[in-house]
Amino acid sequence: MSDVFKITGGAPLHGEITLSGAKNAASKMMIASLLTDEQVILFNVPRQRETEITQEILEAVGSKIDWKDDHTLHVHTPEITDTSVRKLSRRNRISILSIGPLLHRAGEAIVPGPGGCPLGPRPVNFHIEILKQMGAEVENIEEGYHARVNGRLQGAVIELAYPSVGATETAILAGVLAEGRTTILNAAGEPEVKELIMMLQNMGAIIQVNTGRHIEIIGVEKLHGVRARVMPDRMEAASYACMALGTGGEILVRDAEQAHMITFLNAVRKIGGEYEVRPDGILFRGTKGLKGLEMETDTHPGFMTDWQQPFVVVLTQAKGTSVVHETVYEERFGYTKSLVKMGAEVTLFSNCLGEIECRFKGRNYKHSAVITGPRNLKAAEVEVPDIRAGLALVVAALVADGTSTLSGIHHLDRGYERLEEKLRGVGAKIERVSVNE
Repeated sequence: MSDVFKITGGAPLHGEITLSGAKNAASKMMIASLLTDEQVILFNVPRQRETEITQEILEAVGSKIDWKDDHTLHVHTPEITDTSVRKLSRRNRISILSIGPLLHRAGEAIVPGPGGCPLGPRPVNFHIEILKQMGAEVENIEEGYHARVNGRLQGAVIELAYPSVGATETAILAGVLAEGRTTILNAAGEPEVKELIMMLQNMGAIIQVNTGRHIEIIGVEKLHGVRARVMPDRMEAASYACMALGTGGEILVRDAEQAHMITFLNAVRKIGGEYEVRPDGILFRGTKGLKGLEMETDTHPGFMTDWQQPFVVVLTQAKGTSVVHETVYEERFGYTKSLVKMGAEVTLFSNCLGEIECRFKGRNYKHSAVITGPRNLKAAEVEVPDIRAGLALVVAALVADGTSTLSGIHHLDRGYERLEEKLRGVGAKIERVSVNE
């Protein structure tokens, strides 16, 4: 048996949705708790599949986990009882980030290779090379990676070829307890990275964020416990905003923070959508007469790649031609086949249809899309390929006439907490149904 979503669309959504804590912040903060033998208390932790898998990693190495309520997590790792993380219910990218903390605490780590969403190659070698630069020995084994260090990791100058969020986080987690100074050049600057930095600073780390994507860390000998709150999920906020815009409805996204969404809000205004920043969140309102635009994804503070997919669905309802240039992941337009099946007009190109100097130029990846609208979407049976594309298909189903069936919704369970409950609260007709495979 597997679960599918049955979604009946064609009606505006109205109401309020409260954001969960950010998946991409919470999991990294949970891993950071391994850096101390004292208790760490995290508030506003989302309860979805990625949190569960990260909890499995912590418990595998000796952490004591206590949920005080649905979203308050107490983590205590007085000692590392096992340096091997092998038996996870599902692979994800978080296990790679645990190598640095395990090397600090126990001098050894055995972790599986990464899983996650199929968005094209996400090279683990960035992480491995960082650890090697800092004195670790890392070898490929059948299960994944075996890392060792003799004594402490050593500070190093790390220049990233691309401002990768994961690689930046690996360097930070490795640098805070390393001997000496660690300098990260071309570092990622996403809000989730800054959230991790602030948590570590409150644990006793010395981390300076300088201009020009330059982070400097002075290693300390010990970190202590901390109480920290997980930021609201800005990807989730954009998802619900696109539902309001696409269906011509009105949704107050509670706890959405303007500072995290400036580029997204500008795009909303450019296409003729409406939003209102309030003390308790941001109200998004769909309007008639949406118009197309030219847009490029980029690392922060650019338009987030995770905002791209649901926003493209909105663009199918906009008048004229829109051009979207994806510069972060080379294979992130696969979901558009399902949109075309539902009646959208989307054409993909390998050319760089934008102004940003793109890593994928001349490499034959279809990473630009031209969308012509407006088009009436119709219900269909579609397969969810990954978290954000899956949410885009949810938006499309809510816009479309008729009842759509979405399979592969385990991806959505990994990234969204109580999704169907939240959508029903704004009037969506969505039902989870078990079917024979």
